[in-house]
Amino acid sequence: MSDYNLRVYTRCIVTGMTVPLALLGLLEREPSHGYDLKRDYDAFFGRGRPLPFGQVYSTLGRLARDGKVTGQSEPGDGPDRKRYAITPLGRQEVATWLAEPVAAEPYLQTVLFTKVVLALMLGRDAAGYLDAQRATHMRRMRELTEVKRGGPLTDALLADHAMFHLEADLRWIDVTQARLGALAEMVRAS
Repeated sequence: MSDYNLRVYTRCIVTGMTVPLALLGLLEREPSHGYDLKRDYDAFFGRGRPLPFGQVYSTLGRLARDGKVTGQSEPGDGPDRKRYAITPLGRQEVATWLAEPVAAEPYLQTVLFTKVVLALMLGRDAAGYLDAQRATHMRRMRELTEVKRGGPLTDALLADHAMFHLEADLRWIDVTQARLGALAEMVRAS
């Protein structure tokens, strides 16, 4: 994947997945060293935004402290390495997390909305802001379309996810643009 596609791909990383739970899930597959976990995390979840080694090991330390993983030292050519394994408590946490649907966030307070209202309150060009945001979203959608064309299925699915969110934002921008006059009156009357 090119640097360009990696930057674009980063924009479609699924939110809501925590690093500790992802590492636990990877450990449920098989016991692993920290560097193997980092490699697998980056390959599946961190595309374009790799997980720092320090975060891997600090997360593993907290998981071990909480009884969710164990670390077995292994002598080698260099410093001792640890092979981490998930515990029954860690397995239960992964099972619970995977069984729970991701909360459907209502997005009742968004940055887009806040900027429009503030622009109206301050007498600035809210319509111009919405036009600029629409252009930015359209540019991002074109970038994601390129990711879909040239990448593997995982890239295409993540790009689809991001594009559907962008499409919803674009619909909101259009509706807000159509109601901008009424919103301006309401904001100024407050």
